[in-house]
Amino acid sequence: MSVVDRISQTLKRREGRALEWKGQWIGRAEFNDLIVDLRDKLDGLGLPAGGQVAVMVRNRPPQVAAVLAIWAGRRSYVVLNAIQPDDRFIADIRALKPAALIGLPSDWDRPGVREAVRGIGAAGIVLPDSAGGPAAMAAGLEAITGTELAPPTPEVAVHMSSSGTTGAPKRMPMPYERIERIMYAAGRFVPEAGDNPAPQLLFYSIAHVGGLTGLYGRAAAGTPLVLLEKFNVEEWRDALVRHRFTTSSLPPAALRMVLDADLPGEDLASLKTITTGTAPVPHDLVDEILRRYGIPVLESYGATEFGGSVASWNLDLFHSHWRTHRGAVGRLNTGMEGRVVDPETGEVLPFRTEGLLEVRSPLIDDGGDWIRTTDRAEMDAERFVWIKGRADNAIIRGGFKVHPDEVNAVLHQHPGVREACVVGIPDDRLGEVPVAAVILHAGAPGVTGEDIVQWARERLTPYQVPVRILVVDDLPRTVSFKPAAPAVRALFAPTA
Repeated sequence: MSVVDRISQTLKRREGRALEWKGQWIGRAEFNDLIVDLRDKLDGLGLPAGGQVAVMVRNRPPQVAAVLAIWAGRRSYVVLNAIQPDDRFIADIRALKPAALIGLPSDWDRPGVREAVRGIGAAGIVLPDSAGGPAAMAAGLEAITGTELAPPTPEVAVHMSSSGTTGAPKRMPMPYERIERIMYAAGRFVPEAGDNPAPQLLFYSIAHVGGLTGLYGRAAAGTPLVLLEKFNVEEWRDALVRHRFTTSSLPPAALRMVLDADLPGEDLASLKTITTGTAPVPHDLVDEILRRYGIPVLESYGATEFGGSVASWNLDLFHSHWRTHRGAVGRLNTGMEGRVVDPETGEVLPFRTEGLLEVRSPLIDDGGDWIRTTDRAEMDAERFVWIKGRADNAIIRGGFKVHPDEVNAVLHQHPGVREACVVGIPDDRLGEVPVAAVILHAGAPGVTGEDIVQWARERLTPYQVPVRILVVDDLPRTVSFKPAAPAVRALFAPTA
């Protein structure tokens, strides 16, 4: 049975809980009524299978219902991130040209949105502010009139953006079949036993592959969701204490926030594991969570274009191999093959030699072609993978190559630094130089950027040392909670 069929089946259920939002449960009947209403409105527009429908997406119940309505009709969900500035938001609408757009009243009221939608000839649907009411057609946008709209893509579940960590996000189509293969292989579609399954937490953005695959699998299994708009230590702790989750996924930045909050051990006592990914995970961070709370942190490595994880740790592997394979992102998942090649010649390199990682799997590509990543990596004979950094964001400083991930790893060892992001900025003499924005631990308010520069000089080669370190309250982030390098770079732009 396809996932679309599974989601459609759950729409027939009327009993039980569907989604918790801000501490209040929304019943399954009420939530399903909104999904069906939205699906019927898309049907009424004459949208075929694969018709492209954009959601002005935030992690809120009505938008979750909108995504499920699109999938229930086997249409294609187009990610339109609502947290963008107005000008980029409008530019996205005009460039994507979806046949229909769905959003909250507040998003429809943003300057220029209705005009942009009318200009491309798309239809509009206005969501209720909560899941407790019907949707409505946007006034003046009740029909599809455009002749140059994006064509139907029946095989595509979602047209989504890459994370945009190192540059402008790229649009990537994620086929239904690929997502289903990967998620079935990972065993994520096994419904919980009984009539009252335990709820699962979702705070990863449904504009990002992590949030979408989480939603896809849980909706197919009929699992109640506890939804957070974004990660917040106190809201996460509150949900954990009330629902006693046995596992939680936290990106590295959130792991640091949990440690910095110094939560009591009893609050985390139900957790058997924490999974993590989306960005490089400092090894000391894994060790500190294990030391303080006794919870194994299971890292994974993947990418949007692969539909999720390529390599990962599980609990048995962690207990048997973490000491000997510390720093690896895990072992290649079942069905995945990997190799490390010379970036210039394509020659396959010996084990534990650094090069570019290539991956292939029938879960990703029926043709069995090798897909080259942009990640520098090492592998061993046991199929464990070590990611050394990205090959496409090196800073060339006067002819010397500086890899930001290597500098980040050293800055994270400073006792006052909670998180760091190294980027390159233009320099008239050297071409480019490294700089860094850092967040300090709560107990290190007296540490300055110059203190950290001096500390880095003692541990890095001279050309690797950032020329400036800016202490910030938080880093600009992508929807997957990674530091957004273009926005960090903008922090160092000259002021008029």
